[in-house]
Amino acid sequence: MKRSALRTAAKVLVVTTLGLECGCAGAGAPSITVAGAYFPAWLACALVGVAAALAARVVLSASGRVSVLPLPLLVCSAVGAACAALAWAAWIGL
Repeated sequence: MKRSALRTAAKVLVVTTLGLECGCAGAGAPSITVAGAYFPAWLACALVGVAAALAARVVLSASGRVSVLPLPLLVCSAVGAACAALAWAAWIGL
């Protein structure tokens, strides 16, 4: 490679690295303090989604509709994913 091509590649690498590091600056990632340890907020939202999926399964089973659904696992997973996304949106203030 030519020397100018190496310099151009090095400049692109430096600018890209600096651009990626700018995303890490600021207030930091949303987190929850549990017993003195920091846990990421997405983990709490995932737990909300799992709880919602389990609740959907219980409600569908109690009402007898789980046998009518063609893909009950997919339906319960979709309910859980939607609740997790809503919890995340509420957490970050969308």
